[in-house]
Amino acid sequence: MNTTDPRRILALGGPEAHDFLQGLVSNDVPSAPGVLRYGALLTPQGKYLCDFFMFVQDDTLMVDAPADLFDDLKQRLTMYRLRRKVTLDEVPLPVARGTGATPDGALPDPRHPALGWRAYGEGFASDATDWDAIRVAHCIPAAGVELVPNETYLLEAGFERLNGVDFRKGCYVGQEINARMKHKTELKKGLTTVKIEGSAAVGTPIARDGKPAGTLFTQSGDRAIAYLRFDRATGPMEAEAARVTMP
Repeated sequence: MNTTDPRRILALGGPEAHDFLQGLVSNDVPSAPGVLRYGALLTPQGKYLCDFFMFVQDDTLMVDAPADLFDDLKQRLTMYRLRRKVTLDEVPLPVARGTGATPDGALPDPRHPALGWRAYGEGFASDATDWDAIRVAHCIPAAGVELVPNETYLLEAGFERLNGVDFRKGCYVGQEINARMKHKTELKKGLTTVKIEGSAAVGTPIARDGKPAGTLFTQSGDRAIAYLRFDRATGPMEAEAARVTMP
Protein backbone atom coordinates (compact mmCIF):
# COMPACT_ATOMS: atom_id res chain seq x y z
CA MET A 1 0.00 0.00 0.00
CA ASN A 2 1.47 3.36 -1.04
CA THR A 3 0.37 6.28 1.13
CA THR A 4 3.27 8.62 0.42
CA ASP A 5 3.73 11.04 -2.45
CA PRO A 6 6.57 13.53 -1.83
CA ARG A 7 5.73 16.92 -3.34
CA ARG A 8 7.40 20.30 -3.76
CA ILE A 9 5.69 23.60 -4.52
CA LEU A 10 6.83 26.21 -7.04
CA ALA A 11 5.45 29.75 -6.74
CA LEU A 12 5.28 31.82 -9.93
CA GLY A 13 5.17 35.56 -9.27
CA GLY A 14 5.19 38.70 -11.37
CA PRO A 15 2.69 40.30 -13.75
CA GLU A 16 3.34 37.82 -16.57
CA ALA A 17 3.24 34.59 -14.54
CA HIS A 18 -0.15 33.35 -15.77
CA ASP A 19 0.45 34.04 -19.47
CA PHE A 20 3.95 32.60 -19.24
CA LEU A 21 2.78 29.24 -17.89
CA GLN A 22 -0.31 29.24 -20.11
CA GLY A 23 1.90 29.15 -23.19
CA LEU A 24 3.90 26.17 -21.98
CA VAL A 25 1.67 23.52 -20.37
CA SER A 26 -0.99 21.08 -21.57
CA ASN A 27 -3.97 22.44 -19.64
CA ASP A 28 -5.60 25.80 -19.02
CA VAL A 29 -3.87 27.61 -16.14
CA PRO A 30 -6.18 28.83 -13.34
CA SER A 31 -6.36 32.57 -12.79
CA ALA A 32 -8.39 32.72 -9.56
CA PRO A 33 -8.50 30.85 -6.23
CA GLY A 34 -10.77 27.84 -5.71
CA VAL A 35 -9.68 25.95 -8.84
CA LEU A 36 -7.25 23.03 -9.03
CA ARG A 37 -6.09 21.93 -12.47
CA TYR A 38 -3.92 19.05 -13.61
CA GLY A 39 -1.47 19.35 -16.49
CA ALA A 40 1.99 18.60 -17.76
CA LEU A 41 5.06 20.10 -19.36
CA LEU A 42 6.17 18.31 -22.52
CA THR A 43 9.17 18.21 -24.79
CA PRO A 44 8.79 19.89 -28.21
CA GLN A 45 8.31 16.33 -29.52
CA GLY A 46 5.23 15.93 -27.31
CA LYS A 47 6.75 13.62 -24.70
CA TYR A 48 6.11 13.89 -20.97
CA LEU A 49 8.56 15.74 -18.72
CA CYS A 50 6.57 16.44 -15.55
CA ASP A 51 2.92 16.40 -14.42
CA PHE A 52 1.58 18.72 -11.72
CA PHE A 53 -1.38 20.50 -10.18
CA MET A 54 -1.89 24.26 -10.59
CA PHE A 55 -3.78 26.59 -8.26
CA VAL A 56 -3.85 30.19 -7.06
CA GLN A 57 -3.24 30.98 -3.40
CA ASP A 58 -2.82 34.48 -1.96
CA ASP A 59 -2.77 35.93 -5.51
CA THR A 60 0.19 33.71 -6.40
CA LEU A 61 0.18 30.96 -9.03
CA MET A 62 1.35 27.70 -7.46
CA VAL A 63 2.56 24.46 -9.06
CA ASP A 64 2.40 21.24 -7.00
CA ALA A 65 4.93 18.84 -8.58
CA PRO A 66 6.49 15.46 -7.78
CA ALA A 67 9.56 16.01 -5.62
CA ASP A 68 11.84 13.92 -7.84
CA LEU A 69 10.98 15.97 -10.94
CA PHE A 70 10.86 19.40 -9.30
CA ASP A 71 14.44 20.53 -9.97
CA ASP A 72 14.23 19.69 -13.67
CA LEU A 73 10.84 21.39 -13.95
CA LYS A 74 12.15 24.58 -12.36
CA GLN A 75 15.25 24.51 -14.55
CA ARG A 76 13.20 24.16 -17.73
CA LEU A 77 10.79 26.92 -16.75
CA THR A 78 13.78 29.14 -15.98
CA MET A 79 15.13 28.39 -19.46
CA TYR A 80 11.81 29.35 -21.07
CA ARG A 81 11.44 32.52 -18.99
CA LEU A 82 14.01 34.59 -20.90
CA ARG A 83 13.11 38.26 -20.25
CA ARG A 84 9.56 37.64 -19.03
CA LYS A 85 8.54 39.37 -15.82
CA VAL A 86 8.19 36.12 -13.88
CA THR A 87 9.77 34.88 -10.67
CA LEU A 88 10.20 31.17 -9.86
CA ASP A 89 10.66 30.28 -6.20
CA GLU A 90 10.19 27.10 -4.20
CA VAL A 91 7.95 27.64 -1.18
CA PRO A 92 7.54 25.37 1.90
CA LEU A 93 3.81 24.78 1.51
CA PRO A 94 2.57 21.51 3.07
CA VAL A 95 0.46 19.22 0.86
CA ALA A 96 -2.23 16.85 2.16
CA ARG A 97 -4.69 14.55 0.42
CA GLY A 98 -7.46 12.18 1.35
CA THR A 99 -10.67 10.43 0.36
CA GLY A 100 -12.76 11.07 3.47
CA ALA A 101 -14.82 14.15 4.28
CA THR A 102 -13.43 17.17 2.44
CA PRO A 103 -11.93 19.73 4.86
CA ASP A 104 -12.77 23.40 4.49
CA GLY A 105 -10.29 24.90 2.06
CA ALA A 106 -9.47 21.63 0.29
CA LEU A 107 -10.04 21.20 -3.45
CA PRO A 108 -11.27 18.13 -5.36
CA ASP A 109 -8.59 16.21 -7.23
CA PRO A 110 -9.43 17.02 -10.87
CA ARG A 111 -8.26 13.67 -12.26
CA HIS A 112 -11.02 11.43 -10.87
CA PRO A 113 -13.65 11.63 -8.09
CA ALA A 114 -12.18 8.51 -6.45
CA LEU A 115 -9.00 10.46 -5.71
CA GLY A 116 -10.80 12.68 -3.20
CA TRP A 117 -9.26 16.02 -2.25
CA ARG A 118 -5.98 17.88 -2.00
CA ALA A 119 -5.20 20.68 0.45
CA TYR A 120 -2.35 23.17 0.79
CA GLY A 121 -1.10 24.78 3.96
CA GLU A 122 -0.91 24.12 7.68
CA GLY A 123 -3.72 22.36 9.53
CA PHE A 124 -4.44 19.59 7.00
CA ALA A 125 -3.56 15.91 7.39
CA SER A 126 -3.44 13.14 4.80
CA ASP A 127 -5.36 9.95 5.53
CA ALA A 128 -4.33 6.30 5.09
CA THR A 129 -6.00 5.73 1.73
CA ASP A 130 -4.50 2.94 -0.37
CA TRP A 131 -3.65 5.17 -3.31
CA ASP A 132 -2.19 2.38 -5.44
CA ALA A 133 -5.48 0.48 -5.22
CA ILE A 134 -7.36 3.55 -6.47
CA ARG A 135 -4.83 4.21 -9.22
CA VAL A 136 -5.00 0.65 -10.47
CA ALA A 137 -8.79 0.49 -10.34
CA HIS A 138 -9.12 3.65 -12.43
CA CYS A 139 -5.89 3.42 -14.47
CA ILE A 140 -4.36 6.61 -13.09
CA PRO A 141 -0.61 6.84 -13.83
CA ALA A 142 2.01 8.14 -11.41
CA ALA A 143 5.22 10.07 -12.06
CA GLY A 144 8.29 7.87 -12.06
CA VAL A 145 6.22 4.69 -12.51
CA GLU A 146 3.85 4.74 -15.47
CA LEU A 147 4.83 8.30 -16.45
CA VAL A 148 8.39 8.21 -17.76
CA PRO A 149 10.15 11.48 -18.66
CA ASN A 150 11.15 11.75 -22.34
CA GLU A 151 9.19 8.58 -23.18
CA THR A 152 5.48 8.81 -22.30
CA TYR A 153 2.88 10.39 -24.59
CA LEU A 154 0.02 12.07 -22.71
CA LEU A 155 -2.84 10.56 -24.68
CA GLU A 156 -1.42 7.04 -24.34
CA ALA A 157 -1.28 7.71 -20.58
CA GLY A 158 -4.94 8.78 -20.45
CA PHE A 159 -4.49 12.50 -19.80
CA GLU A 160 -7.61 13.44 -21.75
CA ARG A 161 -9.71 11.16 -19.53
CA LEU A 162 -7.92 12.56 -16.46
CA ASN A 163 -8.67 16.19 -17.37
CA GLY A 164 -4.98 16.91 -17.92
CA VAL A 165 -5.09 18.32 -21.45
CA ASP A 166 -7.20 21.05 -23.05
CA PHE A 167 -7.54 20.89 -26.83
CA ARG A 168 -9.11 24.37 -27.01
CA LYS A 169 -6.51 26.42 -25.14
CA GLY A 170 -4.17 27.18 -28.03
CA CYS A 171 -0.47 26.60 -28.45
CA TYR A 172 1.87 25.13 -25.84
CA VAL A 173 5.07 23.12 -25.99
CA GLY A 174 4.34 19.76 -27.66
CA GLN A 175 0.76 20.79 -28.59
CA GLU A 176 1.07 19.82 -32.25
CA ILE A 177 1.86 16.18 -31.42
CA ASN A 178 -1.04 15.93 -28.96
CA ALA A 179 -3.44 17.42 -31.51
CA ARG A 180 -2.25 15.04 -34.22
CA MET A 181 -2.68 12.00 -31.97
CA LYS A 182 -6.15 13.22 -30.97
CA HIS A 183 -7.53 13.98 -34.42
CA LYS A 184 -5.54 11.98 -36.98
CA THR A 185 -4.67 8.63 -35.45
CA GLU A 186 -6.24 5.81 -33.46
CA LEU A 187 -4.19 4.94 -30.43
CA LYS A 188 -2.52 1.57 -30.92
CA LYS A 189 -0.73 1.55 -27.55
CA GLY A 190 -1.49 2.87 -24.11
CA LEU A 191 -2.07 2.33 -20.40
CA THR A 192 -4.91 0.09 -19.28
CA THR A 193 -5.96 -1.91 -16.23
CA VAL A 194 -5.39 -5.66 -16.57
CA LYS A 195 -6.11 -8.76 -14.52
CA ILE A 196 -3.04 -10.53 -13.14
CA GLU A 197 -2.54 -13.95 -11.61
CA GLY A 198 0.71 -14.01 -9.65
CA SER A 199 3.00 -11.02 -9.38
CA ALA A 200 5.95 -9.40 -11.14
CA ALA A 201 8.09 -6.34 -10.59
CA VAL A 202 7.30 -2.93 -12.02
CA GLY A 203 8.86 -2.73 -15.47
CA THR A 204 8.53 -6.44 -16.25
CA PRO A 205 7.99 -7.01 -20.00
CA ILE A 206 4.67 -8.54 -21.05
CA ALA A 207 4.62 -11.02 -23.93
CA ARG A 208 1.92 -12.72 -25.98
CA ASP A 209 2.88 -15.93 -27.77
CA GLY A 210 6.52 -15.00 -27.34
CA LYS A 211 6.11 -11.55 -28.91
CA PRO A 212 6.52 -8.28 -26.94
CA ALA A 213 3.12 -6.95 -25.95
CA GLY A 214 3.90 -4.28 -23.35
CA THR A 215 5.12 -3.55 -19.83
CA LEU A 216 3.69 -4.26 -16.39
CA PHE A 217 3.52 -1.42 -13.86
CA THR A 218 1.69 -0.91 -10.54
CA GLN A 219 -0.09 -3.98 -9.14
CA SER A 220 -2.82 -4.05 -6.47
CA GLY A 221 -4.41 -7.38 -5.61
CA ASP A 222 -5.39 -9.18 -8.80
CA ARG A 223 -5.31 -6.03 -10.95
CA ALA A 224 -2.45 -3.99 -12.40
CA ILE A 225 -1.72 -1.09 -14.72
CA ALA A 226 0.01 -2.13 -17.92
CA TYR A 227 1.22 -0.38 -21.04
CA LEU A 228 0.06 -2.56 -23.93
CA ARG A 229 0.08 -2.88 -27.67
CA PHE A 230 -3.65 -3.28 -28.14
CA ASP A 231 -3.33 -5.47 -31.23
CA ARG A 232 -1.48 -8.09 -29.15
CA ALA A 233 -3.63 -7.87 -26.01
CA THR A 234 -6.17 -10.31 -27.37
CA GLY A 235 -5.63 -13.29 -25.09
CA PRO A 236 -3.54 -14.58 -22.19
CA MET A 237 -0.20 -12.82 -21.79
CA GLU A 238 2.84 -13.47 -19.60
CA ALA A 239 4.89 -11.18 -17.33
CA GLU A 240 7.61 -13.58 -16.20
CA ALA A 241 5.69 -16.18 -14.13
CA ALA A 242 2.52 -14.06 -13.87
CA ARG A 243 -0.46 -14.48 -16.20
CA VAL A 244 -1.95 -11.26 -17.55
CA THR A 245 -5.33 -10.89 -19.25
CA MET A 246 -7.70 -8.07 -20.13
CA PRO A 247 -10.50 -7.84 -17.51
